Amino acid sequence: GCFECCIKCLGGIPYASLIATILLYAGVALFCGCGHEALSGTVNILQTYFEMTRAAGDVIDVFTMIDIFKYVIYGVAAAFFVYGILLMVEGFFTTGAIKDLYGDFKITTCGRCVSAWFIMLTYIFMLAWLGVTAFTSLPVYMYFNLWTICRNATLVDGANLCLDLRQYGIVTIGEEKKVCTTSESFFKMCDSNELNMTFHLFIVALAGAGAAVIAMVHYLMVLSANWAYVKDACRMQKYEDIKSKEEQELHDIHSTRSKERLNAYT
Repeated sequence: GCFECCIKCLGGIPYASLIATILLYAGVALFCGCGHEALSGTVNILQTYFEMTRAAGDVIDVFTMIDIFKYVIYGVAAAFFVYGILLMVEGFFTTGAIKDLYGDFKITTCGRCVSAWFIMLTYIFMLAWLGVTAFTSLPVYMYFNLWTICRNATLVDGANLCLDLRQYGIVTIGEEKKVCTTSESFFKMCDSNELNMTFHLFIVALAGAGAAVIAMVHYLMVLSANWAYVKDACRMQKYEDIKSKEEQELHDIHSTRSKERLNAYT
């Protein structure tokens, strides 16, 4: 009845792929959403406290790079939303092939090819997310230094500390864009919620990138297991076909001999 149908449907759900998909979507959402807002906060900080302006013309400056990163974030969000759906479909497909281990040989063969293709793509994406995680740690390190300077300036009276953007390659050597504890803008920046919020947004974005890496590793384990199971199903199907063919041949031989004996008797 209805209960048996529900149990059958629940039994066909690829729970491992479902968990990996949820983790992937959560990681990508954190990385894209928090990363986008952190980049916007960085633009405001640079313009307000470091008095930086956008370069005129087609010159590539830090603001242009930030705009490029934002567009990359849009692409990453859309691409991995689709990729997560494809991996879930693959999970349902191979789960159905595995449940019906002795089913149609074409189903298991196609599932094996799809699993192998997704294993290769997922491995490449895992390496890409490792690079994204390493790259995201750079702004976290920069903001941590800035947060440390602000904290030391409040703890030590008369300390002359400066943050020079040339140390991080944000501006060229010829430009001098820095804030020191002797300036009023430095304390305004340290007391602003924008600095604290941007710092924590980058931390959450880094955690999201790490979650995406874990999801990719989880997918690799799931896809490898599915590929092995489907490969076993292919071999089992071949064995069943050979066994059935031999049994049919033995049956035909036995029938022929029986007919010959009957004819000889009559």
